[in-house]
Amino acid sequence: MIHPSAIVSPHATIGNNVTIGQFTTIYDNVVIADDVIVEGYCELGVSNALSEGENLIISSRSHIRSHSVLYENSFFGEGLVTGHRVTIREKTFAGKNFQVGTLSDIQGHCSIGDYVRFHSNVHIGQKSKIGNYVWIFPYVVITNDPHPPSNTLLGVKVNNFAVIATMSVILPGATIAKGVLVGAHSSLKGDTEEDMIYAGSPAINRGSTAKIKRQDGSNEQAYPWRKHFHRGYPSELVEEWIKNDS
Repeated sequence: MIHPSAIVSPHATIGNNVTIGQFTTIYDNVVIADDVIVEGYCELGVSNALSEGENLIISSRSHIRSHSVLYENSFFGEGLVTGHRVTIREKTFAGKNFQVGTLSDIQGHCSIGDYVRFHSNVHIGQKSKIGNYVWIFPYVVITNDPHPPSNTLLGVKVNNFAVIATMSVILPGATIAKGVLVGAHSSLKGDTEEDMIYAGSPAINRGSTAKIKRQDGSNEQAYPWRKHFHRGYPSELVEEWIKNDS
């Protein structure tokens, strides 16, 4: 169903059972698969000097909420979910079930894995590489310019299962290893070790994540979080995690 006020280019490819809301604009180089909801006041397929005229591809069962802007020359796997007023620029390539919260901004030229979760007001700089099952909480900023303003861009790498807590700043070229927890209000630079806590400004290694206990009365380990938190993940994936961890 396409709202009568929406503007949809005849060159765009629109799948079956697609809903497009009021005053949304769909430009030429857009491919939308089946069972997608695009709410009102969105712009999909925006071009600029860097997008090179390639398609914006939105896979099936995605939900793009109102006032979001997605540039052309990007790909999103099935199950993309955005909050309101999200901006995602060109050459962003994300896996399946990517969720990005309201007022978040992805500056393009980024790779993002499967089942990644960005909360609201997250800023992701160009050349960032985000692994699978990563959690990034509100007001986190991932930077890329080591001596701003300059033309030198050093992307940040975030590996699988990492968690970046609220209001942290990740500095250019940093590598966040698998399972790392970056504590709230931290400023992180350089390399990290797997399954460790980094906190402070500057952030330093505070020891293993295994020492953090769950505050639910069980007194069990909170990390690796995948051992107890499974909401939103398919059962076969959870079974794979349990098998690998054992």
